[in-house]
Amino acid sequence: MSEPALDPGTDDKPTPPPRDRGEVIGGGLLWLAKWSLCLVAIAAGAWVLGWIVARLWVAILPVALAIVIATVLWPPTRWLAQRGLPPAAAASATVVGFLGILIGIIALIVPSVVDQSPALADQASEGVNRVRQWLQGPPLNVRDEQLNSAVDAIVKRLQSSGERIATGVFSGVSTATSAIVTLFLVLVLVFFFVKDGPKLLPWLHGVIGNRSGRHIEEVLNRVWITLGGFIRTQALVSLIDAVLIGAGLVILGIPLAMVLTVLTFLGGFIPIVGAFVAGALAVLVALVAKGVPTALIVLAIIIVVQQLEGNVLQPVLQSRSMRMHAVVVLLAITVGGSLWGIIGAFLAVPVAAVATVVLRYVREQIDAATNPPEPEPKDEITDAA
Repeated sequence: MSEPALDPGTDDKPTPPPRDRGEVIGGGLLWLAKWSLCLVAIAAGAWVLGWIVARLWVAILPVALAIVIATVLWPPTRWLAQRGLPPAAAASATVVGFLGILIGIIALIVPSVVDQSPALADQASEGVNRVRQWLQGPPLNVRDEQLNSAVDAIVKRLQSSGERIATGVFSGVSTATSAIVTLFLVLVLVFFFVKDGPKLLPWLHGVIGNRSGRHIEEVLNRVWITLGGFIRTQALVSLIDAVLIGAGLVILGIPLAMVLTVLTFLGGFIPIVGAFVAGALAVLVALVAKGVPTALIVLAIIIVVQQLEGNVLQPVLQSRSMRMHAVVVLLAITVGGSLWGIIGAFLAVPVAAVATVVLRYVREQIDAATNPPEPEPKDEITDAA
């Protein structure tokens, strides 16, 4: 038998024979099949998890909202506790203060809505008439019968939806009752979260065990820090936007200026989409109430403030570790809004932020497991000896 060919540059080691093409293709297909099964298993697990979340949404929603609110109320609670106040008293003071602020905002905007809504409705009718006259004039020259047919189509559509609208009105009673119960449950959960928050992670660590508990505790610590910083920063950015835009609306004498200011603040917690919707609503009210020139001024104010937010406030105030691409934000809001409406859109970005923290920790653990540790430097005295 002949000896295998030797490579003179490899210390007389035999050159391995070339692999068969069928073996290479089979190995690739086997790898692809293995990962396909893994992806199918992950998708099935995600579907089951989604089904469980949908079934337990009545319990998950208060917990999620309570966690978001607790991240905002924890700093003042901790400050009060550090000043000698018992944890229960500190938590009660912050929760009562938060509830008082919420009731004060509602009491501030409701009279404005009640007083200005009739006048705004009359102005809306005038605005519709102006639009009708504009459509009938050049360059469109829309005929009366075309406008009447369009109005009749809209009326018929509303009449055909009357039963569904009535059903929604009657079901609104139970929805309002559910909202009150959910709000009460959220406040109770917030109280316990800010009161016993520091005790929860050690307790969870002890229940799970040291091997997995240390990872769970580290991830939850990072999630809490990240989520708290994100929510508080968004609140500050939204407040600045609301103050600047609200001041412009008040100076211009726009009706429902306080309501629009509050909506601008709340819309800031839904990045990109919330600011766009709140700004469009403010421009629409200005158009109906004051006409095109004032509406253009309001639009200019909103664009300037949004540019200030996107180019100055967000980069300066928002942590670099929390910056997510706009595509990720839009996809998260779209999925959350399509599944759970406004609440889903509100919680979409915090959930995406939490997922980012978890993925970052998993990547760190993978890097630690795959990269060999660096060799320790030798002791010079030992080397000399």
